[in-house]
Amino acid sequence: MTRRSIGLDFGTTNSVVALGHDGLSEVVEFEGSGTSEAVFRSALCFWHEESVKGGIAHEGGPWAIAEYLEYPEDSRFLQSFKSVAASRSFETANIFARRLRFEELGRLFLGRLVAHAGGRLDERPRPIVIGRPVEYAGGQPDPALARERYDAMFEGFGAEIHYVYEPLGAAYSYAARLGEPATILVADFGGGTSDFSVVKIAAAGVAPRCVPLGHAGIGIAGDRLDYRMLDRLVLPMLGKGGDYRSFDKILEIPRSWFSDFADWSRLALMRNPRTLAELDRLRRAALDPDAIARMMAVIEHELGYPLYEAIGRTKRALSTAATARFDFEGGGLRIASDVSRADFEAWIADDVAAMAATVDRALADANVESGSIDRVFLTGGTSLVPCIRRIFVDRFGEARIEAGGELTSIAHGLALIGMEEDVATWAA
Repeated sequence: MTRRSIGLDFGTTNSVVALGHDGLSEVVEFEGSGTSEAVFRSALCFWHEESVKGGIAHEGGPWAIAEYLEYPEDSRFLQSFKSVAASRSFETANIFARRLRFEELGRLFLGRLVAHAGGRLDERPRPIVIGRPVEYAGGQPDPALARERYDAMFEGFGAEIHYVYEPLGAAYSYAARLGEPATILVADFGGGTSDFSVVKIAAAGVAPRCVPLGHAGIGIAGDRLDYRMLDRLVLPMLGKGGDYRSFDKILEIPRSWFSDFADWSRLALMRNPRTLAELDRLRRAALDPDAIARMMAVIEHELGYPLYEAIGRTKRALSTAATARFDFEGGGLRIASDVSRADFEAWIADDVAAMAATVDRALADANVESGSIDRVFLTGGTSLVPCIRRIFVDRFGEARIEAGGELTSIAHGLALIGMEEDVATWAA
């Protein structure tokens, strides 16, 4: 493998880039504001700036978060916009007076990613291998639409673009650790999707080194688990389950108001005059108007980010402790509560069962039994949740399970695939 390549793991929550050269790959560290790190948060922040053409400036990655936290009330913050790539219901995001399509958001994001790469991405070698989920997020995902949007987003990013299933990237990265042949199951848990691939790995030095056998995916991952906790701890305080008066009838507040809280891309966009006016009418009709006022405060004060950060801290703490403290304050809302791991596991039980069933589908697609899997490689932050790890421990045994590179393994593997002679054989 002598070619140079780029592997880009464009993730729902985080994005990582690796450069391949001389048969090796290394991640790109992003620089700015005196810091450098290998993970670029999949986020954009917009704000008014008279000196910028069009009057609206933008930033991406961790620097988008920093801009938002400094001036939250004059910002528009978008995260996890990848989750709407395959959604026909998403047409544009309203950013102040602008309406931006998915591919326009994507190109702005890529521009900031390149700008913070310290010049390492200014001249991009070919090929560029970009990860894609096995199954896109959303209720009725349209893979053809997602591909069309990805093509438009990455147009001009490089001369030779290939899309490869994300768990295959992780599999190739993991294969570099192995010397002996093995049949492996890779479980990649992202922010929006959970993807599983069965791959046959040959002995070191044998080509092809990796042969994909089967895949399956589901649009359930870390973001959905976060929402389950939000649904139990926060949304009842914002009016969910409450009632409002319509003429002489008492009706339940429509649950559609609260579904937007499950999706960063929709929650951030609720801060517009029309939505807030509709919520104010609902507040006046609600039997508990203070709850709707609290929901409006969360939206008006752009509290989605700190709210989900509090959820994430609690979830991560429950990965190593039997109980954890959820603590959030803002917009007139204060919630402090102890959460047990047992309660959290009960809230996400249906989601975990759906993930387990998807593992079965991956094995069936590969036409292999559980006993034929020599090793299981878990990657992605959600793989650290104990009840999700148990899916694999119960089925394959602790001895066959390995983990690591939770945030970087996919990009490493994609860059290595890019140095193969026939990258197209890996393309999804």
